[in-house]
Amino acid sequence: MSTIINIPPRNTSSTFNSIKGAHVALRVPNFDASKKWYVEKLDFRVVHEWPFGDLKLAYLAPPNDDNFWIELLAGDNPTPRPKFTDLNESLHPEGYHHFCLNVGSVVETLTELKKRNVTVVGEPFDLPAIGKRLAFFADLDGNLIELAETLKD
Repeated sequence: MSTIINIPPRNTSSTFNSIKGAHVALRVPNFDASKKWYVEKLDFRVVHEWPFGDLKLAYLAPPNDDNFWIELLAGDNPTPRPKFTDLNESLHPEGYHHFCLNVGSVVETLTELKKRNVTVVGEPFDLPAIGKRLAFFADLDGNLIELAETLKD
């Protein structure tokens, strides 16, 4: 049973009405390894690469989406952060937690990710309050990524 979330009407009179999501940036310790992971494990496409001071950056796009990108930032020695293997543990620290990718089937996507030796963080679960089936996995650097599938009636 899916839940319909009542989204308020758009505020076209807002001073900020041109704001739209674009990308999420991930600070990674190894540019080439992280880029390779997204390309090989998730079939992401490298849109653009460029230097910025001592950093190397790249935009990566999902295989079939030109509207959401991941920006990799690498260089120097980033401060390591905790790497989680349990979703409940990951919910305690404040700050950035994850980004979400919509998929047609969470179970089918997880099956393929497991074949590609991707770290799955917990099993899929349904959240009727938002009408979604969810699951989480981690990238090479421990960044959490959520998968979301719309539940059918």
